[in-house]
Amino acid sequence: MDLSSNPNTHWAAVFVDHLVHAGLKHACIAPGSRSTPLTLAFALHPEIKVFTHLDERSAGFFALGLAMASPDGRPQPVALVCTSGTAAANFHPAIVEAFYAHIPLLVLTADRPPELRDSGANQTVDQVKMYGDHVLWAVDAPVPHLDAPEVVVRHLQTLAARAFATANGVTKGPVHVNFPFRKPLEPISGRSVRQQLVTTSSDPAVINYTQISRGRISPNPDQVEQVGLLVTRYRRGFIVCGPDPFASAYANEVRHLARVTGYPILADALSSMRFDGNDSESNVMGGYHTWLPALQDTLAPADVVIRFGAVATSASLNSYLELVNSLLHIHIREDGRWADDLHRTQFFIQADPAEFCDALSTYLVQNHHRVEEDWIRPYRQAETFVWETLESELSQSPFFDGCVVSRLLALLPEESILFAGNSLPIRHIDMYGRPKSKHAPVFGNRGASGIDGNVSTSLGIAAASGHHVVALIGDITFYHDMNGLLAAAKHNIQNITFVILNNNGGGIFHRLPVAQYDPPFTELFLTPHGLTFAHAAALYGLDYQVIADGEDMDEVLAWALTNSDSRRSARIIEVRTNSSLDYQQQTSIRQSVQSKLIEHLNQVTKQ
Repeated sequence: MDLSSNPNTHWAAVFVDHLVHAGLKHACIAPGSRSTPLTLAFALHPEIKVFTHLDERSAGFFALGLAMASPDGRPQPVALVCTSGTAAANFHPAIVEAFYAHIPLLVLTADRPPELRDSGANQTVDQVKMYGDHVLWAVDAPVPHLDAPEVVVRHLQTLAARAFATANGVTKGPVHVNFPFRKPLEPISGRSVRQQLVTTSSDPAVINYTQISRGRISPNPDQVEQVGLLVTRYRRGFIVCGPDPFASAYANEVRHLARVTGYPILADALSSMRFDGNDSESNVMGGYHTWLPALQDTLAPADVVIRFGAVATSASLNSYLELVNSLLHIHIREDGRWADDLHRTQFFIQADPAEFCDALSTYLVQNHHRVEEDWIRPYRQAETFVWETLESELSQSPFFDGCVVSRLLALLPEESILFAGNSLPIRHIDMYGRPKSKHAPVFGNRGASGIDGNVSTSLGIAAASGHHVVALIGDITFYHDMNGLLAAAKHNIQNITFVILNNNGGGIFHRLPVAQYDPPFTELFLTPHGLTFAHAAALYGLDYQVIADGEDMDEVLAWALTNSDSRRSARIIEVRTNSSLDYQQQTSIRQSVQSKLIEHLNQVTKQ
């Protein structure tokens, strides 16, 4: 191999070329000096699309969004590049989220060479395994040099393939590769940059590429029979679909299983089931947050629950799963990661969910499983009644944030994408998001559920998907990541609408017991800031509208969501509400709906 050019630039070019051969398509780069060889290698590779961001924290979350919204519906690895020092430390929040959400990231940090570590050299920090247990694998790349043995070069090549495969494995997540570069970092003068970044050959037959592949984890007959016997014995059950960025790959099979078993599907808003082709016979339900507490004392408890995905968002559902002591818990998850904070799971099956659902449905049909209509009927009635009554209550309610969220979800166009911000927005979507037949995927950063980086993640999703993204986020969440807005203009991302629920502080804290103690509640928990965001919109070149009452709500939402001409530029819709009144109104409506539901079911029973 010819290493006569700068070994750093050549080293980086070989590594990037092997990443591309493994399947990499996107790189997000935070500019810096020490990372020059990696930056040039990505910039000049014809099969890589590069995104840059000045703020490393925002860059990390932007890469997270890029990885989430792959066109084939399955998250795909994205490279994330920065220079040495605190730049790498600022990636950490996004890496934590990627680790717990199982999103594949290739974190490539530039570093000082070994002789400068622990020496007092400027901008030098300990980057070796700096992300601790929040990455699937951390490794130091070999230091580039001119007379590297062939085995070292082969190590560099296989390192790229292994890093990509590990990030994109059965258990997906971030992988950290740390690159120690000695100066000079720039190309050698007298030769073009492109000449210095060319690998030995463009012919795959000549280059020693490493290909790593894997199959699916299929269920065995004993696992299927075991669950089949339980379902046959216990006809009263629920299927719970929690948050899962991969759920679209098995959504149809879960719906078919629900029809065969007669079990209702309690679909989390982040499960890809709530707003994805639901029909009248699919048993998909989303009003359980309201009707489950009202019915759990009047109807017989479930005997079995079959779970998919992570822990559900709804506190009402999780309370039900904890309180029913006789409930058998079955969890299907291919990556084998435990997701049961109640520790109620008796049967954990590591298998491909689609294959398992198909096999279980076939087993039940062959064994003439009968659906118990008396079990599912009251839940269907409750689901319909709750949504109709909730919509009626909202139409008569004074203006509050729930009115806006309900209308936003109703107007959401087909094939648009909803990003659910953490804190109140995801809970509002879970409460007001009626299952729909239109396809509208929902994303969120629910791995660690932080409010940092939500702006950048939603922009990354918009850049990767090409679909119109509606990001429903709170005011504190928006404030945390306003730097991320720079990507909208820099990368011409116009297919996004930010809907900011500005209740002047941390409104979610009204739900906690500490709200009874004021002071210090307002100053130390609610933390009112007095900000509005018109100037932020002007600074970053986004269109801006305000919703301050119910009179202009429909007009502004329609302007942003239903008029294709109006969606040609990024925009902010600021919803100004009062957090105390919002909480009071939401509580009042929920209690009213629950009371009317119990009365309705009592009348039906008497008839």
